[in-house]
Amino acid sequence: MNRKILIVAGPTAVGKTEYAIKLAQRLGGEIVSADSMQLYRFMDIGSAKPTTEEQAQVKHYLVDEIDPREPFSAALYQRRAKAAIEDIFSKGRLPVISGGTGLYVNSILYDMDFTVSSGDGDRRKLLEQEAQQFGNEYVHEKLRLLDPEAAARIHPNNLKKVIRALEAAESGVKIPSFERSFVKTADYDSILIGLCRDREELYRRIDRRVDLLMEAGLVEEIRGLLAMGLTEENISMKGIGYKEIIGYLRGEYPQEEAVRLVKRNTRHYAKRQMTWFRRLPGMKWFTLSEEQSAEEALDAMTAYAEAALAGEILGDER
Repeated sequence: MNRKILIVAGPTAVGKTEYAIKLAQRLGGEIVSADSMQLYRFMDIGSAKPTTEEQAQVKHYLVDEIDPREPFSAALYQRRAKAAIEDIFSKGRLPVISGGTGLYVNSILYDMDFTVSSGDGDRRKLLEQEAQQFGNEYVHEKLRLLDPEAAARIHPNNLKKVIRALEAAESGVKIPSFERSFVKTADYDSILIGLCRDREELYRRIDRRVDLLMEAGLVEEIRGLLAMGLTEENISMKGIGYKEIIGYLRGEYPQEEAVRLVKRNTRHYAKRQMTWFRRLPGMKWFTLSEEQSAEEALDAMTAYAEAALAGEILGDER
């Protein structure tokens, strides 16, 4: 297939933005963000959005496009991302997908059907109330008893998905496994590059990033969003970094505790991201290190991407 896209994925703070921009420059590409927070306007600091200077180096899509007061979904993301990919193809350039939101990456790789059956509304409301009263783990445990395989795949905090799986299990229908859930899209072929680091190094980078976000004015940014009428009920405000600071601003704990929670939750999220991306077939992993030359790592990624674009690397070799 002549139509190929390049995906640069990995956990938060691993260095995706830096390498995706440089790869796009070298390979004649434009970037489509696969980050569930960077697409919102007014949320520049907490989302670690590419800077104005970085966005000026390479054209970016799905960054700064959505009002955070509006609802947004993976289905809407899929439509916008695929439209952006077609726009880039029409220019004869390479679509470079960069981001760490696993579901968004999957929506580009696979022909995913986001249609959700209405189900039993009363039952769903009851489960949501139970989660609010007793915690997400309580509802997740119900799923584990009925469908242990689905429970093992779905994180307790992904409450909507837990409830959908529980509804299916209660009706006697099991949710299909990750490998069988999606059909690879025929719209284009995909070259997958995964970025990873030693765990302790990644955690240091995460901690450093959170400190820098606080210095850059994260608290003030969130105060401004709250002043716009946003609350913790908005999907856009449920992201890590936003929900914890909201707790601090409500007086639930001191700022130092908010920072600790942001760092801890970001580390946990990075671990889940790696679990998600390691399941993707055909991913070529590059282990980065602070002791390694960034230029050397970039050269290796470029050589791999060029070989894959030229058809010298088959899909099952990646």
